[in-house]
Amino acid sequence: MSDRSLLAIVLAAGEGTRMRSSLPKVLHEVASRPMVAHAIATARSAGATRCVAVIGPNADAVEKVATRAGAEEIVVQTERLGTAHAVLHARDAIAAGFDDVVVLYGDTPLVTPATIARVRAELAAGAGVVVLGFRTANPTGYGRLLTDGDRLVAIREEKDASPAERAVDFCNSGIMALAGAHALSLLEAIGNVNAKGEYYLTDAVELAAARGLRAVAVEGDEEEFMGANDRVQLAACEGIWQRRRRAEVLASGVTLVAPETVVFAADTEIEADATIEPNVVFGPGVRVAARARIRAFSHLEGAGVGEGATVGPYARLRPGAELGPDVHVGNFVEIKNGRVAAGAKVNHLTYIGDATIGAKANIGAGTITCNYDGFGKYLTEIGAGAFVGSNSSLVAPVKIGDGAYVGSGSVITKDVPADSLAVARGRQSVIEGWAAKFRRLMSARKTPRPS
Repeated sequence: MSDRSLLAIVLAAGEGTRMRSSLPKVLHEVASRPMVAHAIATARSAGATRCVAVIGPNADAVEKVATRAGAEEIVVQTERLGTAHAVLHARDAIAAGFDDVVVLYGDTPLVTPATIARVRAELAAGAGVVVLGFRTANPTGYGRLLTDGDRLVAIREEKDASPAERAVDFCNSGIMALAGAHALSLLEAIGNVNAKGEYYLTDAVELAAARGLRAVAVEGDEEEFMGANDRVQLAACEGIWQRRRRAEVLASGVTLVAPETVVFAADTEIEADATIEPNVVFGPGVRVAARARIRAFSHLEGAGVGEGATVGPYARLRPGAELGPDVHVGNFVEIKNGRVAAGAKVNHLTYIGDATIGAKANIGAGTITCNYDGFGKYLTEIGAGAFVGSNSSLVAPVKIGDGAYVGSGSVITKDVPADSLAVARGRQSVIEGWAAKFRRLMSARKTPRPS
């Protein structure tokens, strides 16, 4: 399809009242990505030359997300008078002339680029209108696709369907493609003489047939066209997306010890031979290199994990965490905006924020970088081969030189030169016999006095 231009129109003006949310429906997330961004990403992957998002009034947040996701043009539908009415808000883009025009929905996040490619193949073969459909055991509520052999004759909305038409189980997904040469004239000819008084995009099928244009239906999997109108459907979409992604990850050569417990984001990248243990959650922006191991109950977001590195169990990598090759990050460690060089170890009970750690450095248990003073954040630099003893506090900005040692329990407020030892804690005092004397005193206080 690389020689054919494609205009994608994403309808995203619905309010989604059934979500019971102040957030517009299309901004609810599947795999940590807003649903409207899924639709735009699908259009882009399917070869869209241009993408127009149709949004509702006062939907600045939707506009921002759609633009960031790749929509070049945003148009506002102030009145909701039906799907054809919404599509015609992209009139200028349609009139600019594209080989193919595809209409997608901002609340249908599971459609794949491969399915759009099948639709475009029918347009390339000469179809004037192509509709995506599916078969279901319970067609109630869906528009029915009425066919005559391999020809799509009409789409009948349920309220306008006869009893015989309602018995049809071939249903309309809502996704339609039109040949660019005929798209605008077909859309402009659609009227609103129906039970709802709306301008149905589905009427384009009968109009095309009346003009001698071929209309066809492409059958797909029912779950691919699932929309999310409420929280139950949103959760179902999440489940389907995660199941698909787990299968893809396994097929790519990654080990998932308990696949059903791992949660991916839409942009998670994992190289072959990595291992993911149970109950790991990937937020947006995570990259995991080959041979890395993410151990159980870890949470990663906005982080990079180098080849052969180990993370967890019970570790948290926050945005800006970058682990080099063969790094060890252990249990109950949190790293935020920290770069850890090759072979370094941060094995347990530690917070590293706004810091750099040199190659093969060792950070002892209970160490924290004190990076925030209530007003600003500051950098801690730990050199290659440095050793920071357990329960140390490094008060930024501060530098620990290459090969330097920090004694356990130290509070470091000044730079430590390379190959030096820094100890910053109170001197230990020992008073022999104190404990025995203390116990005798306390026991005497508890002994009842004779009456």
